[in-house]
Amino acid sequence: MSEFLYIYRGRESDSSPEQMQQTLQKWMAWLKELKENGHLKDPGHPLESNSKFVKGKRKTIVDGPFVEAKDLVCGYTLIEAHDLKQAAELAKGCPILEFEGEVEVRPILQL
Repeated sequence: MSEFLYIYRGRESDSSPEQMQQTLQKWMAWLKELKENGHLKDPGHPLESNSKFVKGKRKTIVDGPFVEAKDLVCGYTLIEAHDLKQAAELAKGCPILEFEGEVEVRPILQL
């Protein structure tokens, strides 16, 4: 098995508390299924939308993010799968897709 990082991208939601609770339950169910099937290595965490960037040789610190709302990185999860194809198939169960979000699936390079 190899390790893969799921990077969740999507816009911030203005859902009601009830909708947020339903979405959270979907996330928990999906992560539980990944764990029960031996794929969940680390559930990760949601990320806040504010950030700082350290750039270039001068190590300049700037505020961010400066991306379109649809590209906002909002969380991550570390999983195990046989290959990139299986990891991408497993990502199809992610609740963020119901809100037009994205799951970037990146192999972890083993050095």
